[in-house]
Amino acid sequence: MIRGNDPILLTPGPLTTSLATKQAMLRDWGSWDSAFNAMTASLCKDLVDVVHGAATHVSVPLQGSGTFSVEAAIGTVVPRGGRVLVPQNGAYCQRVLRICKYLGRAAVELPMPEDMQATGKMVAEALDRDPAITHVTQVHCETGTGILNPLHDIAAECAARGKGLIVDAMSSFGAIDIDVRNTPIDALVAASGKCLEGVPGMGFVVLNRNTLEKCAGNSHSLAMDLYDQWTYMQKTTQWRYTPPTHVVAALRCAVDQFIAEGGRPARQRRYQASCDTLIAGMEALGFKTFLPRAIQAPIIVTFHAPADPAYRFADFYQRVRERGYILYPGKLTKVETFRVGCIGAIDSNEMRNVVSAVAEALKDAGIKQVAPARQSAAA
Repeated sequence: MIRGNDPILLTPGPLTTSLATKQAMLRDWGSWDSAFNAMTASLCKDLVDVVHGAATHVSVPLQGSGTFSVEAAIGTVVPRGGRVLVPQNGAYCQRVLRICKYLGRAAVELPMPEDMQATGKMVAEALDRDPAITHVTQVHCETGTGILNPLHDIAAECAARGKGLIVDAMSSFGAIDIDVRNTPIDALVAASGKCLEGVPGMGFVVLNRNTLEKCAGNSHSLAMDLYDQWTYMQKTTQWRYTPPTHVVAALRCAVDQFIAEGGRPARQRRYQASCDTLIAGMEALGFKTFLPRAIQAPIIVTFHAPADPAYRFADFYQRVRERGYILYPGKLTKVETFRVGCIGAIDSNEMRNVVSAVAEALKDAGIKQVAPARQSAAA
């Protein structure tokens, strides 16, 4: 998959990219040049095709990280008098609530434990309790834990009640099945540096065309107005403001590789094989996953920290890094954890090497009690 001596990123983005994707950034592009504009157009078309939206949806690219595009989607799609329901089971759901507060959009939090899925039934009951809600913003895969929320069921309940649906698909787009032909979605947000295996720097929103056409004047921001960005690109084929040209070129190359691999089904199979290999190997060492397998997405896995007093994440991280792998710290507040990403230009063979590196790091650090504290206490 990759060559060279750079550490492999076991993170949910940025992630390890292929050599071809890296090489795609060696050329400079003019932001008004017809060749670059054609590249943008082809990329937007292919991004819509990933979710089977050619008949109903369009893709609007935006400079910046994925969070920029989440904010842009909420600010563009939700009118200033709108009211947003946010099913909240993790850190990125909490970020959506912060965005709504900054934008002055009324938000209703639907809180639940971090190891519990948001279900269609929960969303339906919340919508029925508060008919003033106009939109739902749902995080599909909450990478704070790795939990996968049942998007199709939630979308069906929103559609049945005439509510708009904005989906943060940052860590699922291109790897988990999303079909807008049977899953009604107004706006689907993702980014270049996630499961498409590009580099960070560009977000994009796949929007229902009919919805987008009604969004003029909603946005709080000129730079983040997706309606204005879309209409300008339709007229000129150009981005409104200086685009991240090298990031776009890298993503074009990465999407070409995505298609050649077999598209979303093949990408999901590879990630699932990596996830299964990782969990089996880590469990053999004594680690315990935070989530049950039934709700675990094959994107990133949260593991309970070892109960051994010799364990310190910073030291453990450094020992694993010295062996060529970069882990991710935990994002939970009530229990100590760390995370291991399964995405990027790696495969299950690499995951076996990851487990070996972790085993060596444990031995070097003198960590013998690998199971988490609560499991140790029960024993």
